[in-house]
Amino acid sequence: MRSSPETGLRRRDLVASGLCIGCGACVAATPGNSEAIAFDRFGQYAPAGPREWLDRPDPVLARVCPFSPHARNEDDIAAARFPLAPRRDARTGRFEAAFVGAAVEGDFRARGSSGGLVSWVAGELLDRGLVDGVAHVAPAGESHPYFAYRISRSSEAVRAGAKSRYYPVELSGIVAEIRRVPGRYAVVGIPCFIKAVRLLCEADAVLAERIAYTLGLFCGHMKSARFVESFAWQLGVTPEAVTRPEFRLKDPDRPANWYTAHLTLSDGSTRQKDWWHLCDGDWGAGFFQNAACNSCDDVMAETADIAFGDAWVEPYASDGRGTNVVIARTPELAGLLRRAGDAGRLELAEVDADFLAATQAAGLRQRREGLAYRLTWRRPGLRPNKRVAPSADLPLRRKAIYRLRHYISAASHRVFLLARRLGLPELYIGWARCALAVYQGVAYGRGFAGRLAKRIGLAAPDG
Repeated sequence: MRSSPETGLRRRDLVASGLCIGCGACVAATPGNSEAIAFDRFGQYAPAGPREWLDRPDPVLARVCPFSPHARNEDDIAAARFPLAPRRDARTGRFEAAFVGAAVEGDFRARGSSGGLVSWVAGELLDRGLVDGVAHVAPAGESHPYFAYRISRSSEAVRAGAKSRYYPVELSGIVAEIRRVPGRYAVVGIPCFIKAVRLLCEADAVLAERIAYTLGLFCGHMKSARFVESFAWQLGVTPEAVTRPEFRLKDPDRPANWYTAHLTLSDGSTRQKDWWHLCDGDWGAGFFQNAACNSCDDVMAETADIAFGDAWVEPYASDGRGTNVVIARTPELAGLLRRAGDAGRLELAEVDADFLAATQAAGLRQRREGLAYRLTWRRPGLRPNKRVAPSADLPLRRKAIYRLRHYISAASHRVFLLARRLGLPELYIGWARCALAVYQGVAYGRGFAGRLAKRIGLAAPDG
C-alpha cells in the first residue's frame, strides 16, 4: 500500500491498518468541513464521513495524523519546540526540570485522581491571564458518551473536570472553537493527542498563534467506551442505567494504586468494586485497548510543554492522597513550578530522568521493548515509522507476554461485541476471566496457568 505526503493518505487505509486513534485531527484539519467522527461498533472514535471522503487521498492527513507514516516524529517536533532544553533522555524526551510532588493549596489534590498538579497548572495559567481558556476532558452528560473535550475559562471550571478519564474522546470540536473564538489557549491531552495538536499547528497559522501551551498526560493506552459497559455488567446493572462512571475513586486510607471502579446510576444509587476483582481490571493485560496504541512509543508526552504522570514508586504509590511526577520542558513552566514550591503552594522535589523512568517502567517496556518486537510481525497495510528499531531479541517469556497482550486487546473488542449483540454478558465475562488467567499465569506465575507456564519454560520460577 503506497502513499506519500504529496499524494496523500486515505482515512480508510489508516483505519484498516489499526493506526487510527480517533483523535479527530483529520476532521479538524479542514475548517468548515461537513465530515464527522463517530463511535464505531467497538466503542472507539473513527472517521465516519461519506465514502468519497474516507477514500480520497489527503496530503493534509498525511502530515497531521499522529500515527501517519509520513508525519514528523516526536524527536523532530521536540527539537523544534524545545531546542535549548538542557536535559535529553530517550525515555523521557527533552526537558528543563522534573519534579515529584503535589498541590498543597486549595482542593486540587483532593479533587484530582493523583496529586492535583494538572488542574493546578491549568488553573494557574488562567489566573495569571496567560491563557483565556483551557481545553480539557470533562463530564459531558448522564449518558453515552460520558466525557468530552470542553473549554473552561476559570480555575473552578477546570477543577470540576479533574480526575482520570479512561474513555475515548476526540479533538475536532474544541479545535473548531479555538479557530472560531480569538484568544490564547492551553490544551490538555494524552501524548498522541498533543502530537496531533502540534502537527495541526504546523499546518494552520491560526491554531499556532492561539494554542499557547500544551499539557501532556502520561499514558498507558486508550480504552474503548465498552470498558464502562463491562464495569456495569460486572457490577450487576445494565449499561443504560449508568449516569456517571468514575475509574479511580480516591481514598486517602488506601494506596493510590488500588483503583476502584465506581458507578452512579439513574436512580441515585451507586455500585463500586476494586479493579483487581474485575475480569478486565489488570491494566497490563490490555483489555479494550485501541489498536493504534500498539504502535506508540511516547509514554511521557514528549511534545508537550509540560507533562504529568503518577509517581508509581514507593513511598508515593502507597500514599492514597496521590502524587504526581511532572516534566517541565520550558524554562517558563519550570520557573512557575519552582516559585510555587518556594512559596509553599506546591510540595515539590526535583528528580532526574532515572526517577521518571522508574515511575513508568512497565509502560516504557511495553512501548519500547514490546514495540520493537511487535514491529517484527508481518501485518498488512501501512507500517508506522517509529523511533524504535524492530527486534525479536527477547526471551521466550517476554515474547509470550507481548503476544498475549496483543491477542487480548484485539479479541476483547470482538468478544464483547458478540456478547452485547446476543445479550449474554456472561459470554464476555467468562472469556475475559480465562484470558486473564492465562496472561497472569505467564506474566506473574499465578494459578494453574502459571504452574503450566513454568513447566514449559514460559514463566520464571518467581513469576
